[in-house]
Amino acid sequence: MSSQSFPPPLSREECFRELFPREPAFRFRQVEAALFQPKWKGWADATTLSKALRDRLSASMPWTAVTPVALLKSAKGDTFKALLKTADGLKFETVLMSNARDQWTVCVSSQIGCAMGCRFCATGAMGLKRSLLADEIMDQLRYWRTFLEEHGDLPSRLSNVVFMGMGEPLNNVENVKRAIAAWTKHTDLGPVHITVSTVGVLVQLEALLADKTWPPVRIAISLHSADQAVREQIVPSTVPDFLTKLADWSHRYADALGNRRHYLTFEYTLISGVNDSLQHAKELARYVSKTAVKKVNVIPLNAVTGKGFSRSDEKSVEAFKAVLLKQGIDVTERRTMGDDIAAACGQLATEKV
Repeated sequence: MSSQSFPPPLSREECFRELFPREPAFRFRQVEAALFQPKWKGWADATTLSKALRDRLSASMPWTAVTPVALLKSAKGDTFKALLKTADGLKFETVLMSNARDQWTVCVSSQIGCAMGCRFCATGAMGLKRSLLADEIMDQLRYWRTFLEEHGDLPSRLSNVVFMGMGEPLNNVENVKRAIAAWTKHTDLGPVHITVSTVGVLVQLEALLADKTWPPVRIAISLHSADQAVREQIVPSTVPDFLTKLADWSHRYADALGNRRHYLTFEYTLISGVNDSLQHAKELARYVSKTAVKKVNVIPLNAVTGKGFSRSDEKSVEAFKAVLLKQGIDVTERRTMGDDIAAACGQLATEKV
């Protein structure tokens, strides 16, 4: 689907350089560090900076690159979803989810909309508006850190970040890298606790193998089918001979960048009557054996109104997993969270809020 493209606003650093051209280079590093103090609410609180600079910043540069539009809480209280707005008025989503360690995982977006067109995804129906700036990505984590600081009744620890929100991260790789670099520099979040989920953009995956600046994060490939024809139906941006090329890439990734902690994962969304049969499971098991992938994460579909797809029932999910386990494949099932607050990717942003 085609959509209007919007030029992004200036990055925070570009804005700072224009406003304060005579400040030394290290000054912006101090400014960026100040942004990650969760107790600080604005430039006036940033006591690591001079009062004169704080006053000038307060008058000329926003404290955050995004502003909240809506916040939803699940009935269980284990999932929160925020709709945020950029300086140019575009809306996107980020999600806070409790995890098994009584801590929190933040799901971030990398683009506003998406060009990959996955059939079951609400974001794909938007088309691509534009990629998010590094500031707009990193401020999703800042938003949730401030949220938890203001809600002392909730566990305070953010332990993981996943790029599983709106957009294809590898189609915005430079901004994704800059955001990750800021998080790992200014928080206690290590790269092994950050997962970049990609639909599998082969050109970009190849580029990662030679990119010395790519951080040592985990990578998850959204596979959804080990049958080329079925995958093309689900993910129409799939290139010819994708599965063969991906298997080859996975081994080269394992040789160049993989290790015990930076293993590859396949994500597989189970869609009733489309890719959830025992035959599909057997095809997946055979395919995994040809790759360097160490784990399969099956995901019951978070159904989107109007898409015509439905979630596999529990019996089908268990049978599908059993086939993989029988073949010695490490398989997990992602918990379904936030159904009652439109937590599937793109659902909230495509509503009129």
